[in-house]
Amino acid sequence: MKNARKWILRGVVVAAAAVALTLALMPQPVIVDLGVVARGPLRVTADGLGRTRVRERFVVAAPASGHLRRIALQAGDKVAAGQVVAVVDPPMPTPLDARTRVEATARLAAARAMEAEARAAVEVARVAETQARRDRERTEALGRSQSVTARELETARTEAEARLKAVRQAELAVDTAHLQAEAAAAVLQSGKAGSSKAEAVPVATPSGGVVLRINQESEGPVAAGTPLLEVGDPASLEVVVDLPTPLAVQVAPGAAVEVARWGGPGTLAGTVRRVEPSGFTKISALGVEEQRVFVVIDPVRAGDGGKGWDALGDGFRVETAIVLWAAGDVATVPEGALFRRGEGWSAFAAVQGRASRKDVRIGHRDGRSAEVLDGLAPGESVILFPGDRVVDGVRIKPGP
Repeated sequence: MKNARKWILRGVVVAAAAVALTLALMPQPVIVDLGVVARGPLRVTADGLGRTRVRERFVVAAPASGHLRRIALQAGDKVAAGQVVAVVDPPMPTPLDARTRVEATARLAAARAMEAEARAAVEVARVAETQARRDRERTEALGRSQSVTARELETARTEAEARLKAVRQAELAVDTAHLQAEAAAAVLQSGKAGSSKAEAVPVATPSGGVVLRINQESEGPVAAGTPLLEVGDPASLEVVVDLPTPLAVQVAPGAAVEVARWGGPGTLAGTVRRVEPSGFTKISALGVEEQRVFVVIDPVRAGDGGKGWDALGDGFRVETAIVLWAAGDVATVPEGALFRRGEGWSAFAAVQGRASRKDVRIGHRDGRSAEVLDGLAPGESVILFPGDRVVDGVRIKPGP
């Protein structure tokens, strides 16, 4: 009896050891994370960073070179159309050094002497012209009585005409010398303090609105065309976002836009007004050249009465999501469950504790989920981010 019990106990121990050895040698199930194929809305967007800007911006520039008076306005001040916003005084005269002043004085004296000489030449020319005119008259009288030849008559007339033109030439020389004297006198006059007689030039804004930026606040010399300040209406905003050109070609005017992270709660609505026809090159943060294009977005103020948009100003940073495609009820699978197999896509479904590979045909993707067109059904569990140990038919165990 004791021997029988002993053999039974030994048999139980051997059986338990065999079972333990068998369990130890059996492959352990792979621990995986699971997702679910679900039905619901899906939206594909083109996301990008944008900035706001005033649609109608006017840059007020200096109309002439001179000395700008200090601009009393500040950014944010309201202005009306035609309001004087700056004043440009005529340029200050440049003081003459001693050498330049002596040279200018000598040029003035020489110009005045030339003028006096030219006036004397005019008097001489007039005397000669008077004598030539009298000789012509006497010759013409003799010619009527045929006491002189035709040649002598022609010579007298030519001489009188030449003397008249000499008078006119001498008068022009007087005018030239007088202008040169005035120019030399102006050089001397311009070097004196307070000699400028030009009036100050008022600068008016062409449109009403708000001062957006003061480009030249302090007084000082300015050249013609120098930007002084910028004027616009902050209530008339638009958003500009630059997108990669392959993504921008999918954007159509009128597309809905959501503006997020603008500084307030919720999101703001907008619509695409224009995709600009010309792209530009931009260097990314990784140093890669990208071709990008600007997309212009108009605010939609109907939803919140414009309260959110009213809080934004010119040059504010926002994040935009332009809707490229949207559907209200489609089958979707997490993109983490998909992997490439040849030219198509596949996924591992969890079926009765084992992985089952299935070929999947997908449609639109939003970066998190993909539209399932064929291969998976709503409600199926799929393995997320399958590793090398996950193969068709392997035992799996959901992770904690």
